[in-house]
Amino acid sequence: MERVLDIYKKPYDKDFPVVCMDESPKQLIEEGKPTLPIKPGQDTRIDYEYVRHGVVNIFMANEPLKGRRMVEVTEYKTKKDWAKFIKRIADEMFPDAKRITLVMDNLNTHTAAAFYETFEPLEAKRLWDRFEFVYTPKHGSWLNMAEIELHVLNGQCLNRHIPTMDKVTEEANAWQEHRNNANSKINWQFTNADARIKLKRLYPSLQN
Repeated sequence: MERVLDIYKKPYDKDFPVVCMDESPKQLIEEGKPTLPIKPGQDTRIDYEYVRHGVVNIFMANEPLKGRRMVEVTEYKTKKDWAKFIKRIADEMFPDAKRITLVMDNLNTHTAAAFYETFEPLEAKRLWDRFEFVYTPKHGSWLNMAEIELHVLNGQCLNRHIPTMDKVTEEANAWQEHRNNANSKINWQFTNADARIKLKRLYPSLQN
């Protein structure tokens, strides 16, 4: 935890950007019957019946100090899906960066092996060398600022029934463009000093 918090204190450096990455499922749901729109004296009426069309995965990468993020909707969230998304971070978001610090949780797909299972060895090694991976502690996903961005995406854009992967992708891309253009940043305030007070119970008790 303290390592993550130290990284969040670093000033912006275009050569050594700090990026947070997370993923989240999104159910594809079609309404059973059309919604009746609001009328004078009558609320919107939504039928309780709906049809499930499976689940898609949403990858999120955000650079908190720059106010920039990238969203990708995938059918699955396998090692290969993750490796391809990380390649996009390296080659599309930060093609000129010397080394990228990537904060993420310790899901078992987030490993070097994923690169070698997806790409040729030379490319896998190139991607591995572009990053410094920093993992949030177990049960500490709240330390990942990409989780905040996913909550904003879901609250502003995906908080309703959406039936298809294409529609989720269209909505997520529009949200990404709007939020990037607004230069929306995350003002992270929680520090190691705060942690040692508020989370004192999690630190070992030492006796002289």
